[in-house]
Amino acid sequence: MKKRLFAIASVLLSAAGLFAESADAAAAAGASSLKYFAAAIAVGIACIAGGMAVGKIGAAAMGAMSENAELSGKALPFVGLAEGICLWGFLVGLLIIIL
Repeated sequence: MKKRLFAIASVLLSAAGLFAESADAAAAAGASSLKYFAAAIAVGIACIAGGMAVGKIGAAAMGAMSENAELSGKALPFVGLAEGICLWGFLVGLLIIIL
């Protein structure tokens, strides 16, 4: 009777060990796919926000330049700053994937 209990206990413990290893592998695979989803969200939101900013700043800059052509040097760098939002989103997404 003791041998049977020992055999059953050893089979259950080895099965639990195999299940734990497969659960760890599944958790690692889930974390890996979640990482790509998070990077996509970071880049997507940054690009949408950058596009909205460039649209509004660009329209205002063109309107100001139609009134006074001397403002072009002061207005266009703001468009470049708004485009930088997309680059920062891309860098954050890249760091999420790499790290």
